[in-house]
Amino acid sequence: MNHPPSDTSEQHPPGPTEWGEHPHGVGPWAEEYGTPAPEDPRLDPELLAHGDRRNVVDAYRYWTRDAIVADIDRRRHTFHVAIENFGHDANIGTVVRTANAFAAAAVHIVGRRRWNRRGAMVTDRYQHIEHHTDIAELMDYAARHDLTVVAVDNVPGSVPLETAELPPRCLLLFGQEGPGVTEHAKDAAAMTVSIAQFGSTRSINAGVAAGIAMHAWIRQHADLTTAW
Repeated sequence: MNHPPSDTSEQHPPGPTEWGEHPHGVGPWAEEYGTPAPEDPRLDPELLAHGDRRNVVDAYRYWTRDAIVADIDRRRHTFHVAIENFGHDANIGTVVRTANAFAAAAVHIVGRRRWNRRGAMVTDRYQHIEHHTDIAELMDYAARHDLTVVAVDNVPGSVPLETAELPPRCLLLFGQEGPGVTEHAKDAAAMTVSIAQFGSTRSINAGVAAGIAMHAWIRQHADLTTAW
């Protein structure tokens, strides 16, 4: 009988983002290495016994969820990401997944609390996520944490992201698919940057735009020797 991998050491029940096994991964420790499982507080006994098919890098195989989060926390970057969710935007899962890949400090969802987690591919379990009822609440958070708010939207007067100097401590703010960043949010932001486009479409997917902006911050500020 096959046993699905689980993090039994934490009190999180399986969620909608954990449908099926990941095609990659490792089997039980004893089968993989032919030795008794090591005694390491970071490792999950259930995963050691039954294998680990989660969507995590190989360095985190068999680790508990709490241990993975703690290790990422030790080297998270100083940029945050926020997305307005007034229209129940389906791109939030993609934003969360990308933010996790770049070790963002946190993802902030403004507006509706509910969002489709399937696109996050389980990464929401390893990424800090904050909720704010409106832009005013988000701006208060940014002020208290010394974050410069940078709106990302292709509007007149915006600074090209390709030449902009992003602050080391910043909050990249994205609007929902279609209307983009709200006027209230743009007015509250310290600066607005745009992504250069050369085709016929008026805008690119919000999830894609978020990935481009996050990577621009990575190129300017991240220590690339710490990347996987």
